[in-house]
Amino acid sequence: MSQQDHDRNEVIVATDLEMRFPRCDVLNGLDMHVRSGSVFALLGENGAGKTTMIRILTGFLKPTSGNVRVCGLNPIDDALEIRRRIGYVSDAPALYDWMTVAEIGWFTASFYPKGFVETYQALISDYEIPEHRKMKVLSKGQRAKVALSLALAHDPELLILDEPTSGLDPLVRRQFLESMVDRASAGRTVFLSSHQISEVERVADTVAIMHEGKFRLCGELADLKDSISEVTINLDDPLVSIPSLPRPAEVLSEETEGRQRRMIVKGFSPEICNEIVARNGVNGVRDRAASLEELFVACTRGIAALRSEPSPEQSLAAEVVEPS
Repeated sequence: MSQQDHDRNEVIVATDLEMRFPRCDVLNGLDMHVRSGSVFALLGENGAGKTTMIRILTGFLKPTSGNVRVCGLNPIDDALEIRRRIGYVSDAPALYDWMTVAEIGWFTASFYPKGFVETYQALISDYEIPEHRKMKVLSKGQRAKVALSLALAHDPELLILDEPTSGLDPLVRRQFLESMVDRASAGRTVFLSSHQISEVERVADTVAIMHEGKFRLCGELADLKDSISEVTINLDDPLVSIPSLPRPAEVLSEETEGRQRRMIVKGFSPEICNEIVARNGVNGVRDRAASLEELFVACTRGIAALRSEPSPEQSLAAEVVEPS
């Protein structure tokens, strides 16, 4: 991998990335490409490997194997330079409680070029946070705004957000989301790690769904919504066996309930629909576009998890097919 990766307008490039700990494989052969000027959202349950990925991108962890480039640099060899060129906000930012809002800006400015303090002060003013107030008396939402202001004051090429809106009130969360869209529209890149599906759906250009250290789905959000459907097949007899769907259709998850077979299918088409309808024992097929929440559940727990309180009979009937 070379500087050409960065020249192709890709801020992050990861190839065959693996991270193993004793008795635990966290990342299993991930490939990732994040283009400049986009909002890339990494969705996954707690423990899926999202934070481990971020620690690798920022140079705090060395992967077991694979290659990574961030802003055209190697996170292991060029960790300090990468940290100068990116901004980072976590769900619980570490801020010195004894400092005032102004003091923490002056302190952080020593790591960055001239102009940091002025930009930081402008951001703090926009967020209406008093500069004289000490960090220890700020609310969680105010601390999050300070952390975001510190991360943005040097106008980073890449902004990395790790569950940044966790526990924040709706107004602050909305401000965070708006700032992500503004960054992308200005040609900068946002890498967002979250399990808040509604937030991701509002701001993301590209979505990757991570489960057990692998990407189950990764692509442009609009393309994923267009290419993945919820398909319901009505049967004459619940014991009728439906053969596997023909290629290029890929079943991400499925369940059977009585005379209905429900599937989340990638690559479903009218031709495939007609082929299923023509099979013996099938008396109808319905399909509709799947929501991002349905895609997430299908990739992590199966379609049966969408049901709030499944009966024992429904639980026994549910059959989850892991994606290839």
